[in-house]
Amino acid sequence: MKFLWQSNSHFNLANLFTMVNITCGLLATYFITQNQFIPAIILAWIGGAFDIFDGKIARKYKLSNEFGVQLDSFADFLSFVLVPTFLIFQAVYSTLEGISLAAVAVGSIYYVISGLRRLIQFNINADAGEVAKYFTGVPTPLGAILLWLTYLSAPWITWMGVLALMIFIGALLNSKVKIPHP
Repeated sequence: MKFLWQSNSHFNLANLFTMVNITCGLLATYFITQNQFIPAIILAWIGGAFDIFDGKIARKYKLSNEFGVQLDSFADFLSFVLVPTFLIFQAVYSTLEGISLAAVAVGSIYYVISGLRRLIQFNINADAGEVAKYFTGVPTPLGAILLWLTYLSAPWITWMGVLALMIFIGALLNSKVKIPHP
């Protein structure tokens, strides 16, 4: 079990926590396809908890490596970009047709590309094991929380309001806003 504590291991403890996050994201996607949104949201939040702990474990036990940085970004893309976008698309937009469906498809793709761009830029600028004092732009986990809140507000606002919020949050991901790193 030495591999759990070796920074050069792809299966060290921090990376295993990240893999649990990925598993939660994949399971959440399945539940969304079944229109079972509550289990999907619970799994996404569990994945988020594992995302918090993987970084803390990596720093505390000096397990950070380039593989882990890339793996974490893949997990973040799945759990904090694709899952909430897919949830909103399935739960809020599924009855739309024609030009309305095209508009929400473009807005959803914009959000996904914004999240992917943010994660790629983060990886380019990141050094394994280093933590900056501030994020520049809204981090994808916070973007996901904002999308969950948008989903919760959907019964009280129109699909156009949901779309506008999704586009606004997507823009915040790559903005110059400074967010303190916890």
